[in-house]
Amino acid sequence: MDKIKEFLKNKIFLKYFIYSIYILATVGVLFTLLRQPDIRNFFSTIENKTFDVRQNILAPYKKVNKNIVILSVDEESYEYLLEKYGEWPISRSIYADIIKYLEKQKPAVVAFDLMFVKSIKSSNDADNKLAKNIAQYDNVFTSINFDDQSFDLRKPVNLPDNIKAKVINDSNINFLNGNLKFTNCRAIINQILYTTPNIGHINLMRGEDGIARDIPPFVVYKNDYYPHLALKVALKYLEQTEGLEQNEFKIDKNANLTIGTKTIPLTGNGSVILNWYGPSGVNNSSGFEYIPMWKVEKTMYEGMNLIPQNYFKDKIVYIGTSATSLFDLKSVPTDRIFPGVEIHTTFVNNIIDNNFIKRVHPLTDIVISLLLSLFIGLIVIRSESTILSSIIAIFTSIIYAIVATILMYFFNIWVGIILQFVSILLIFIACYLAKYIVKSRDLEYTYALATTDGLTELYNHRYFQEQMIQNIETSKRYNKPFSLIMIDIDFFKKFNDKYGHQSGDAVLRQVANILKKNVRSSDIVCRYGGEEMSIILTQTGHEEALVTAQKICNAVSEHPLKLVNGNDVSVTISLGVSTFPMNGETPADMIKYADDCLYKAKEHGRNQVGNLAKD
Repeated sequence: MDKIKEFLKNKIFLKYFIYSIYILATVGVLFTLLRQPDIRNFFSTIENKTFDVRQNILAPYKKVNKNIVILSVDEESYEYLLEKYGEWPISRSIYADIIKYLEKQKPAVVAFDLMFVKSIKSSNDADNKLAKNIAQYDNVFTSINFDDQSFDLRKPVNLPDNIKAKVINDSNINFLNGNLKFTNCRAIINQILYTTPNIGHINLMRGEDGIARDIPPFVVYKNDYYPHLALKVALKYLEQTEGLEQNEFKIDKNANLTIGTKTIPLTGNGSVILNWYGPSGVNNSSGFEYIPMWKVEKTMYEGMNLIPQNYFKDKIVYIGTSATSLFDLKSVPTDRIFPGVEIHTTFVNNIIDNNFIKRVHPLTDIVISLLLSLFIGLIVIRSESTILSSIIAIFTSIIYAIVATILMYFFNIWVGIILQFVSILLIFIACYLAKYIVKSRDLEYTYALATTDGLTELYNHRYFQEQMIQNIETSKRYNKPFSLIMIDIDFFKKFNDKYGHQSGDAVLRQVANILKKNVRSSDIVCRYGGEEMSIILTQTGHEEALVTAQKICNAVSEHPLKLVNGNDVSVTISLGVSTFPMNGETPADMIKYADDCLYKAKEHGRNQVGNLAKD
């Protein structure tokens, strides 16, 4: 036991022992937090916000592909078309004419981010005209949408095989049972559905905060894969510009989708995280270029020269809406009002540039958190300055955030920030608690060294004098007595001469233990000097003190003590008692009275409590 106490007194060991405990506790807290769904979702939600911030910071340094333009029904176009044609939606023959107008300029791709659902009975010829023009060109694409609408409202339809995708999935992504599997389909008119393979879905994914950050390249309907419209558009563009021919899609074991020489990382739920180019091009001159629909309409039908000749040549032309009243607006990391059509052009642009964001594995975030925590912990433990260690912790967090942003910009890697910041904060607090505990332990140990006798582990003479003064002040304040017992081991010098000083020390330690066991925890047992000891009995009157002294005298005489050679020996003690204020009003007076009683005990044969009152 003594060896353990000495071991624990070692300051360096205790410091790093406590530090290690806090590190392990922090690791435990992190893993526990991350295993709780609600906590994990909370961290994920806040982390998504840091992604948004980084995307906004980096957006000005990104460039959109100038070969992608959006032919949009904006606010002005919606007002113009509604006024001119008197209805919305406008006749599909206008879209058929737009296809003809665009194809004369030989665009790379024309894509409709519009749903041509349900035949308009009064305009059946317009539907047929649109379907014919779409089918006439192999670079014209249109969209479809999947959902989980009730079968009572809408019966699921069978879709043609030529719009399905062949997907070889070697990853752990479960498309067939995940959130990308749908039970119903909002189909488009049969004239289009069964005359062209250039049909892709336009489903989006939103986070719990309603912000769209990623998008699914494939969805599953009736156990078949269907590709996104933007994916098909990009493949067509790459076929024309890079000679890419791809009839099937492969997802490797690392969840990477291969498109030609491009590798697109998928998330665990089968989506891709888009790399955003800033606010919508509607209000952003550096974003995707918007061409208002009214300009095209006037150019086609009225011969006005509102659009440069051959402006659409070799370009990807997406046709969609951006008018607020048409409700195709979403929230994305870089803009709270963002047209859905521009989300799809962002997807296309990411594919062409091979520019998707890759989220690191959660274990990577945990490892980074632990390394940062270890660094901050060492700084806190080793630094004597709270201000300096705080500054280092703050700058470490700032530098890490900058590095995380740089990784996203140059390598498209998304490493976490929130878990790391929380880890730094937790370990900073934990290590300062550890330092406080260590310092408290050091102060306690230093104080114990200054007030404790090294041999007997009783309080020393200096502490005895301090406590005498304090007890006198307390007794005066509350008008309560306290008593003092002075103790001397009988014939101790002869004992030392006979058995040796080592045995004498052993006897001193054992007598000290007997004293401590026979008094209250509030009483103060001290080594007065040599073989003399003293006990301050707090709030104790004279008669009670005499009883306690006699009990101690009997306990010592009746308890055999061990010598260093293992033999037993008996010793006796003589005691004297004084009480404040009846036997003295100063420490010196009380000590003298108790000493006089002690010597009275020696004169009368020792092994007893001396009492001057009996004379």
